[in-house]
Amino acid sequence: MAKAKYVFVTGGVTSSLGKGIISASLGKLLQARGFKVTIQKFDPYINIDPGTLNPYEHGECYVTDDGAETDLDLGHYERFLNTPTSQANNITTGRIYNNVITKERKGEYLGKTVQVVPHITDEIKRNIFLLGESGEYDFVITEIGGCVGDIESLPFIEAVRQTKWDVGQNNSIVIHLTLIPYLKAAKELKTKPTQHSVKQLLEAGIQPDILVCRSEMKLPDDIRKKLALFCNVKYNSVIEALDAETIYDVPILMRKEKLAERVLTKLKISNKTEPALDQWKEFLGRLKNPTDEVKIGLIGKYVELPDAYKSIMEAFIHAGVDNECKVDLQPVSSESLNEDNCHSVLGQFDGILVAPGFGERGIPGKILAVQYVRENKIPFFGICLGMQCAVIEFTRNVLKIKDAGSTEFDEKTKSPVIDLMEEQKKVTNMGGTMRLGAYPCNLKRGSRTSAIYGKTKISERHRHRYEFNNKYLEKIEKAGMIASGINPDTGLVEVVELTDHPWFVGTQYHPELKSTVLNPHPLFVKFVEAALHNKKENKS
Repeated sequence: MAKAKYVFVTGGVTSSLGKGIISASLGKLLQARGFKVTIQKFDPYINIDPGTLNPYEHGECYVTDDGAETDLDLGHYERFLNTPTSQANNITTGRIYNNVITKERKGEYLGKTVQVVPHITDEIKRNIFLLGESGEYDFVITEIGGCVGDIESLPFIEAVRQTKWDVGQNNSIVIHLTLIPYLKAAKELKTKPTQHSVKQLLEAGIQPDILVCRSEMKLPDDIRKKLALFCNVKYNSVIEALDAETIYDVPILMRKEKLAERVLTKLKISNKTEPALDQWKEFLGRLKNPTDEVKIGLIGKYVELPDAYKSIMEAFIHAGVDNECKVDLQPVSSESLNEDNCHSVLGQFDGILVAPGFGERGIPGKILAVQYVRENKIPFFGICLGMQCAVIEFTRNVLKIKDAGSTEFDEKTKSPVIDLMEEQKKVTNMGGTMRLGAYPCNLKRGSRTSAIYGKTKISERHRHRYEFNNKYLEKIEKAGMIASGINPDTGLVEVVELTDHPWFVGTQYHPELKSTVLNPHPLFVKFVEAALHNKKENKS
């Protein structure tokens, strides 16, 4: 294919229907046929990126190798396609307007009145074409966030309309994801919400090429025909998307519904290759037929919203499959933990993960959890703030430096074993200013972590402002907590582990961001293995 084809995925009726999963599933099906695919997310909110958003607002903030703070859907794209994304894969209204206003201030519009059309829409299209014109991809799938009809989505919808005009009907299609609700009282599936949603698209000048219909019930022929007739799409382009047992079922379900075939036909591409999904099916088979089960506690401060720890949850699924076991991941609010209930809450788990986060809320509970697993020899995994809590707990209770702490929680602490990174001390803007993206790390030969990775040089993704204070490194290592991972350029401690514990590892970086279906992260795999071993030891 000489030029990339553009596929747009819009949504209607309600949000949270799964545009990201449908986009990732279509990408997987096209990739399985030998095509090179990338997926991008356009979010209508005015934040430059999700970096300053509370996880309760928008779920976790996903970080790419090049240091972009992005929407969590990019995690799905990477986990499904097993290929990295970048800054170019996530664009927001805020970024679009920021770019346009910057150009206007530089005088690049030569005195013209700057307007939504054409200047904002042209900037959106520039970002749409950025990946397509790179020559790397056969397909660029673009997910438009929000719902059709939202005021903030209008410039993006207009840009999609213009793109179809710019590249031609055979080079661009629109897939509209919608909801077909089932009314129990009437015992009927209702198509009217979808009709209205498509009508809004038509009013914006876009005729959807394919309808993907989320539903709790199978769509009978008469419903499909009605949707085809009133939404002006072909009968075989009405795709049923039933609720799935797991998101990893969706590519297989879309394969049965021939979604990729419809896309290829619409774009006039002849490809009769059967998708190579053997590895994916093997993964699903192991996921649905575990031979064992392990119970792991996730100690965090945003546990009311599962999406706040989305990548960690998916990494555990991948690691569980690799160990042929089901991971029963139980969220525990660190604010609820105290000395009276610590044993009754944490004693039930085969392993404990202390999650990332920011701010002082819930910190005493996290430190208490670390102490409990260290003293009771329960497998422990700490990520980012979780690792920092492990260092604080060890310094307080083993080195007996009772006022050990982090300047994140107490600027006046006399023993800052965790301190603000030097380059962060002059930072005033919060957005995009943390230590972000992939950095190298050298692992100590003979350490548990180097054995897990099977090598001594790695690269992992970061998102933090505070670091291990190397002034305390010698004391801490003498007491038995070793720094087994060091950044070769800055000397920053990246990994700590205990030498006298069955499995105790803390990482400053976020390994969950690199775990995919086909390449589960080794740290998660070995942590689940250690939890399984702990379970069997306790039984015996």
